[in-house]
Amino acid sequence: MGIRRWIAALTAVFVVGGGAAGCSARDSTDATIDVDAAVALADQPIQLRVSGLRARETVTVASQAADLRGQRWSGEATFEADGDGVVDLTRSAPVSGTYSGADGMGLFWSMWPATGDPERAWFSPGYPDAMGAYEVRLTVTAAGREIAARTVTRQWIAPGVTHRALTPGADGVAGVLFLPAAGAERRPGVLLIGGSEGGIGSRYDAALLASHGHPTLTLGYFGAPGLPETLRDIPLEYFATAARLLSGQAGADPDGVVVNGYSRGTEAALLLAQYYPDLVRSTILYAPNDRVWPSFPDRVGNAWTLGGAPVPQSAIPVTHVRGPVLTIAGGDDKLGPAAEQAQRIMQRLDDANVTAAHQTLIYPDAGHAVGTFPHLARGTFAGALALGGTRRADAAARSDSWPKVLAFVAA
Repeated sequence: MGIRRWIAALTAVFVVGGGAAGCSARDSTDATIDVDAAVALADQPIQLRVSGLRARETVTVASQAADLRGQRWSGEATFEADGDGVVDLTRSAPVSGTYSGADGMGLFWSMWPATGDPERAWFSPGYPDAMGAYEVRLTVTAAGREIAARTVTRQWIAPGVTHRALTPGADGVAGVLFLPAAGAERRPGVLLIGGSEGGIGSRYDAALLASHGHPTLTLGYFGAPGLPETLRDIPLEYFATAARLLSGQAGADPDGVVVNGYSRGTEAALLLAQYYPDLVRSTILYAPNDRVWPSFPDRVGNAWTLGGAPVPQSAIPVTHVRGPVLTIAGGDDKLGPAAEQAQRIMQRLDDANVTAAHQTLIYPDAGHAVGTFPHLARGTFAGALALGGTRRADAAARSDSWPKVLAFVAA
């Protein structure tokens, strides 16, 4: 090779490579990830900002976390930095990625599992009474090179919050009771009633509500030790017992509980507000039913009883409801016409001249997974059941409704 050709070839290497293999002179070699709360409750949105980039540089910001089984979940979004070399995820829409549109928490709810269909997968970081937090690793990549990394911690339980399991034999009900730190201001207790999945669920919700100062009982009423195997002939008196137990806690406001039902649990919640109005100060109904449906899963018997007699399988009366009612539903719920039923409950309250405030939140593109707390990756299927909606619409609904629910509970 002649000397001139050798010099030309060497010059080309440095122009293309920028002095390092695979890195252009226009690419950053480091950056800074700034967050306003590196450790925060899992329902708290955080402000995420990347700085130290070159103006208009293209970078990829990614998230990664492990679920209860150790499976890796990840999300990513590619951005163009602004003229100051900054990407503010709250204001910047990604060019591409696992979500679209400006969304400061998009990298959290849009994570995908390493294997399997993300529409059928729900991120489970571990029960809050077993794991107090989970971590999400954030990275910034430019030209295929990682130039920044940071880990944020998402907590389920605030300092001082305690929890204990309740059993039918010892306590008269089955569930988990979460209590705020000792000495906290008295606030309304929240009774959580799940749906036809049975067992004792909603631990995340209960932990977060207690972390916000509300004594919370997530109640099992079938499908758990000491309880009926199926949703059949469940006494409403059982829910009244749970409400009294919760109201009697040291940190609970004694003037009734907030009863919060989801799906089939909304029947029990609304019936409790109707037949035990002195125990219920307000009612929250997610993906609600406005009538009593048959037993589950056989669908041939009665779901509920009162005074030993079946509760009629008909429209749920609201004539004795004394407190505010909030209904939340997705317009694309594939398990039932939740939006229409939510609106019928509102109309029925109006017709009954219930003077307490009542309102409905309808999210047209969300499905049955319209609630509850935000920022956690969830699919649009539960087992073989299509829940409707989209991951984005469900996440947006939860992000919008959760602060309103917290305000409603505290009122």
